[in-house]
Amino acid sequence: MTVIDPETQAEWVPEADEDDADDMPLSMRLSIADTLTLGNATCGFMAVYFTTTGILIPHLTGSDESGMARHSAATAVILMLMAAIFDLFDGLVARKLRSSPMGAELDNLSDLISFGLAPAYFVLVYGMVADDAHQRVSALAAIVVLLAVVLRLARFSCVTLKDGMFQGMPSPFGALTVISIVLLELPFVPTLLAIIGVAWLMVSRVEYPKPRGVLAVAMLGWIVAAMGLLAAWALDAPGGQLLLQTGCALQVVLGAVIPLFATARRVNTFRDNRREARAAQLP
Repeated sequence: MTVIDPETQAEWVPEADEDDADDMPLSMRLSIADTLTLGNATCGFMAVYFTTTGILIPHLTGSDESGMARHSAATAVILMLMAAIFDLFDGLVARKLRSSPMGAELDNLSDLISFGLAPAYFVLVYGMVADDAHQRVSALAAIVVLLAVVLRLARFSCVTLKDGMFQGMPSPFGALTVISIVLLELPFVPTLLAIIGVAWLMVSRVEYPKPRGVLAVAMLGWIVAAMGLLAAWALDAPGGQLLLQTGCALQVVLGAVIPLFATARRVNTFRDNRREARAAQLP
C-alpha cells in the first residue's frame, strides 16, 4: 500500500524486505560457474581489442613498430588461452557446485566470442598484414572458422552424446590450433588449407575426449606452458621465436593425431564386434 507523507506530500513506498532477494527468479541468478563463463567472454572480447589496436591499426596507419605488433599478438593469444582456462574451470565448478538455468546458454555465447569470433578475426587481420596473404581469401577462411564454431556449438546443444566424449574438435582446442597455424608463419596456401582442415574437424563426427581428471590437469599445464612461450616471444627472449614455433607445431600435430587415434579406436571396436558376432554364430 502507498502512504502519503503529510509534511512532504510525497509518496512513501515501504522498503523491500531483505528476504525479497530470495524471490528473484532462478533464471536471473548467477552462480560461480556463470561468473567464470563471463570471464571467458571478457577475455575473448579483449583479444579482439588487442588484435585491432596493436596489429590492425598500426598496419593501416603505416607504423613500423613490429615490437608492439608482436606484443599485441602475444597478448591477444594469451587472452584466448585465459578464456580456455575459464572455460575449463566453469565446467568443473558447475559439476561440483551448481549452475544457473541459463548456464548452458551463457557458456555457448561466451565460447562463440572467445573461440569463434576472436580466432576468426585473428585470421582476418593476418590476411591484411601478412606480406604473401590475400585479404579476400583470408576473409573467406575467417568466415569458415566462425561458421564452423557456430555450427559446432549449435549441434552440441541439440545432440546427446555418450558421457566423456565430444563430437568434433572442441571449439577451444580448434581456436588454439587455428591461432597456432597462423603463428607458424607458413606460406599462405598451406596456412589456408590447414585452417580449413581445422574448421572441418570442428564440425566432423570425430570423437574427442572431454578434459576431465588427469586430462584436465594436462590441458591446464599445456595452456600455462603456452602462455610462457608467448611471453618469451613477445619479450624477444633468446630462442623465443624457436620455442614459440615448436609449441605451435606441437599444437597442430596434436590436432592432427587425436583424430587418427579416435579413428583407429573405432576401427578396432568394429573389428572386435564382428569377431564377437562370428563367435556367437559358431555351434
